[in-house]
Amino acid sequence: MAASGACKTLILEREAHPGGIPRHALHSGFGLRDLHRVLSGPTYARRLAENAAAAGAELLTSAMATGWTAAGDLEVTSPQGRTTISPDAVVLCTGCRERSRAARLIAGTRPYGVMTTGTLQQLVYLQRRHVGRRAVIVGAEHVSYSALATLSHARVSVAAILTGLPEHQSYRLFAAGARLRYRTPTLTNTEVVCIHGYPQLEGVTARNLQTAATSEIPCDVLVLTGDWIPDNELAVGAGIAIDRGSASPLVDTSGRTLGPRIFAAGNLVHPAEMADVAALGGRHVAASVLRSLRTDDSWHSPAAHVVSSDLRWITPQLIPVDRAMPARRRFVVRAREFRPDAEITVTQNDRDLWSGRIRLVPNRSASLPASWLSNAVESEGAIEVRVASCFP
Repeated sequence: MAASGACKTLILEREAHPGGIPRHALHSGFGLRDLHRVLSGPTYARRLAENAAAAGAELLTSAMATGWTAAGDLEVTSPQGRTTISPDAVVLCTGCRERSRAARLIAGTRPYGVMTTGTLQQLVYLQRRHVGRRAVIVGAEHVSYSALATLSHARVSVAAILTGLPEHQSYRLFAAGARLRYRTPTLTNTEVVCIHGYPQLEGVTARNLQTAATSEIPCDVLVLTGDWIPDNELAVGAGIAIDRGSASPLVDTSGRTLGPRIFAAGNLVHPAEMADVAALGGRHVAASVLRSLRTDDSWHSPAAHVVSSDLRWITPQLIPVDRAMPARRRFVVRAREFRPDAEITVTQNDRDLWSGRIRLVPNRSASLPASWLSNAVESEGAIEVRVASCFP
């Protein structure tokens, strides 16, 4: 938006330095989709911040949007105090976070050594602190193997990676690397049911969900990975409609929420995708904001809703009157269970719009092509996405 020169752009960053998660993810693999090169996390974060500043955006760090006034203005809190701003448009890109130990309802004591991947990486890469000697990782998503690499960097051995699902949810290469390079087993159908030790973590009790057998695993670090939830507090505070499946704001294919001149982008609407996917989504929404400001566009009721009882969630969920394409010309879906060759059908009023096969893995997004949008009809009601193999 700032690069267009059409409007003044203010970016609020609650941390002292911009960059979010990539800033303390030392491994490479960032920037391939948006910058067309492979960068480390800190380099990627720095490059995006430099690009934003060069485009003319004002970046305000250590500043957090904390709420809304009755008139709909944004309340901002920083070390300089509290202030209120009245923007013509707001883009919420507050991201997501990993579910905490309390939210996962794990019993036991509350010792030091229990943390999420984000906390682990901040301690190791930014603060260069010693975190422990032996760890257990809960979760087997992409980020779980990132946590494994971070622990290895910190010279912490990892006893096991645990997942309550029957398979890991990452790439086969990542799981193979855990076995071969780090010699770390991935224990499936297994969950942590109790935490022991105080004031320092001493171990956990793990339970096999198939046999109900329990085992004690000594460790002084427990890393809770994945199981993402969106940071939706600002959206909820604005009274914006929230999707039940993802807990993210309902958005249309241009990133508009159901709030006036409030847009949402990135991992707030699809928790959680790679950083470059979130960045491309931000570019898409920025173009939508510019169109809205240039045309004095007011919100129109969506032409249709996209629903699915077979999937955990799908985004975007709303189809605008102009049937604009979503970011990267695709919908993002998340499954409840493993279906390696799921047959997907998209229908509206029992009329087929699209069908095809997609690999579905829990805790891992899949892409649904948006080519069928041109066939949708405003007067025919909701568009339903079905996983055909779910039906007898």
